Amino acid sequence: MKHTTLSIAALALGLSLAGCGGIPSNRSMYSVHEPVVERTNYTLDLNTGNGGMSYPEQQRLAGWFEALKLRYGDRVSVEDPMQDPSTRASVDAIAAHYGLEVSEGIPTSAGFVQAGTTRVVVTRSKAVVNGCPDWKAHSDANPANGLSPNYGCAVNTNLAAMVANPEHLLKGDDTIGDTTIMSSNKAITNYRTKQPTGAGELKVVDSKGE
Repeated sequence: MKHTTLSIAALALGLSLAGCGGIPSNRSMYSVHEPVVERTNYTLDLNTGNGGMSYPEQQRLAGWFEALKLRYGDRVSVEDPMQDPSTRASVDAIAAHYGLEVSEGIPTSAGFVQAGTTRVVVTRSKAVVNGCPDWKAHSDANPANGLSPNYGCAVNTNLAAMVANPEHLLKGDDTIGDTTIMSSNKAITNYRTKQPTGAGELKVVDSKGE
């Protein structure tokens, strides 16, 4: 009988400890599941010379961009040991068909680029929220007044899925903000300074048409 009593007590203690593992302990207002931005680099080596990129190589590059389904949010970089402006201009012209332009800076890639070869790198970012949904809290007890482990999963997962450029989750967008502000301010200024249509004298209208 004594042995049975000890076993039941040990079982109860084990269940209580297991329950503590599912009790919410996050007392902040931040979710433990935040969007994570993952980057993948795709590379293509093209043959180039002093005259820049030949037409067949330009076609190769255009086909590669099409196969990748180049889109907004992708970053196009050029690594050219000869630093030929015409080569960069060719890549820039093809990327412009997708609304992109060649970015400054070159991401790290495997191997060494020889002279006479130009490497085009497309960096594609993806935002994901790992561990969602999170239903590991198996107890209604909440002595620490903490948030549910699933708190923020819906909002952050939808945000990661909808953001057009995942890089904006890291540093925001600083490319067209000034232009947008200038355009909006111009419209507001025109609206405020334009004279009302009824500010002038009323026209005399002859109902008889004379």
